[in-house]
Amino acid sequence: MHEQITPASILETLGEKLTLSVWAGAEYLNNPFSHHSFSDDSASLVGYFNSIHTSQVQVIGSVEKNYISNLPEAEQEQVLTRMFAASTVAVCVSDSLQPPASLERFAKRYQTPIFCSSTSSTELITRLRYFLSHSLADKEILHGVFMEIISLGVLLTGESGLGKSELALELITRGHRLIADDAPEFMRVSPDTITGKCPPMLLDFLEVRGLGVLNIREMYGDSSIKLSKYLRLILHLTPFNQAPEDRLSSIQDTKNILGLDIPVIPLPVAPGRNLAVLAEAAVRNHLLRRSGHDASADFIQRQHKAIAEDRG
Repeated sequence: MHEQITPASILETLGEKLTLSVWAGAEYLNNPFSHHSFSDDSASLVGYFNSIHTSQVQVIGSVEKNYISNLPEAEQEQVLTRMFAASTVAVCVSDSLQPPASLERFAKRYQTPIFCSSTSSTELITRLRYFLSHSLADKEILHGVFMEIISLGVLLTGESGLGKSELALELITRGHRLIADDAPEFMRVSPDTITGKCPPMLLDFLEVRGLGVLNIREMYGDSSIKLSKYLRLILHLTPFNQAPEDRLSSIQDTKNILGLDIPVIPLPVAPGRNLAVLAEAAVRNHLLRRSGHDASADFIQRQHKAIAEDRG
């Protein structure tokens, strides 16, 4: 699922903050940006003027303007042709500079809008790259309840009717925070990071069977809601009779989401089991394993040591 982003999107979202105004090519503001993957070089989104390694947004500061303006006419024509004919979707001239006059002709020829801004070129690149990398990142909506549990982004999954929402509600009463119920949206914002957030329509709400839709913010306060979090773990609710037989080892699998493998821990469901306590324990144990402490391995090693001492 990819949102279509255009220069008009930049103008609407960042226009005031970056003091953007359209200098030329206003009729081309709806040209779409190309989808961005983190297998690509991040500089392909926004960068300083470069006619060889082009970016989708080319930023022209004082150094770049002087370079273009001092080129012989024939060479300037070649350089600007290479830049505009590549993947350039928009050009931003920073620091309240007057754009080189030749840019207007190229804007029309290649149907490319040109912005002017009083913002420094460094800040323009930083803010535009952040905006575009998030807007054009790979996205996926998953079914489940996304929560912050002990500072970790955890997705609760499982078949309908197993009690995901009830578990989420109990975790909230224990001080953990809701991010999104039912349809959290995840996006890959860096090569090794997926972040999740709630669609605006569902923000603050949790549906619990028998109680209907609850407004968690109104019931438990602002501290019960978290707007976004990196996805680090999946707790998968499963019927108890389908739980793995191994009672010593900590069962852990992975699920590939947007090209990254996210750890999955099964959470067997049965009457009388305190799932909130079990979920907290699973998260704490996962954090310990990440820091290099594996309780199962330690216990097995202790057994082997005891057996060896008995034999000796």
